[in-house]
Amino acid sequence: MDLDDIIHSLKNFEGVTRKRPIRNIVSILNDAFSVSGKTHLGYGDDASAIRIGDGKLLLLAADGIWGRLMEADPHWAGYCSVLVNVNDIAAMGGKPVGMVNVLSIKSRETCYSVMEGIREGAEKFGVPMVGGHVHPDTPYDALDVSIAGIASEDALITSCDAEPGDRVIVGIDLDGRPHPSFPLNWDTTTHKTPEEVQFQIEVMSIIAERKLVTAGKDISNPGTLGTLGMLLEASDVGARVELESIPRNRSVKWEDWLRMYPGSGFVLTARPENVAECIELLESAGITASDAGEIVSERKLHLVHDNDERVLFDFERDIITGVIEEKI
Repeated sequence: MDLDDIIHSLKNFEGVTRKRPIRNIVSILNDAFSVSGKTHLGYGDDASAIRIGDGKLLLLAADGIWGRLMEADPHWAGYCSVLVNVNDIAAMGGKPVGMVNVLSIKSRETCYSVMEGIREGAEKFGVPMVGGHVHPDTPYDALDVSIAGIASEDALITSCDAEPGDRVIVGIDLDGRPHPSFPLNWDTTTHKTPEEVQFQIEVMSIIAERKLVTAGKDISNPGTLGTLGMLLEASDVGARVELESIPRNRSVKWEDWLRMYPGSGFVLTARPENVAECIELLESAGITASDAGEIVSERKLHLVHDNDERVLFDFERDIITGVIEEKI
């Protein structure tokens, strides 16, 4: 295994490179997030957090489904539109409440297939799809879903609070398979019961309530290390990660595994004294977790294997989202 090959693969992975426009979009919006005076977080997290009183936060997130996924398998795209949004709320320690969708469609058959996938996802995760909007006559197929959740202000997991000295925890459900229609999706949910899947969401709120982590994100399109890179950008720090400490299903080679979008996977940071309890909770939900490295002040993500070490991302010059998050 060659670290240089892995790094080249990850730096040029489309799941990473397609995040780059975010910085310019955010720069146009400037401070639009704070106009009400009730927003708790700036741009850069899995969901926004808006104060609604009594120490509670309304979490809002939205995801547009990758066009390639819609083309490959509309049913799976519908299902994933639920999965990705629920995971965005879970990553912040919140409870998902409800979803809405916008469907742009050119084919009735595709429309029905997408909706059946959404229905299956809503039943699996126990989160209602309460409405939305349909464009029935577009020359393309597209799906966007937004979700609302609730969290406590004093028990919120953000992307921006990692500090030097924290440990990096990677947790991934290894009980899965590459989805036959989209092999970079590591399907860990369709073969599990709703109770099993929903407990993997609930365990993140338990971790948040016990204040066991300083920061966290769900592993998304950029893969495990790309997602960690977004967390590091948001927190304005770096990390040193040991490759072999990242949980992996050995049926998948490293280059593919690090680009996988798992049905249940998180990168978290924690004070050393809280690592063991955090790992224990994750594993109680079927999520294999390990202490994979440390947060450092230097704004670089170092990847280590045996006695070899390389810089994967140097955030003085490399950009994933380019967004440093702020609390308000």
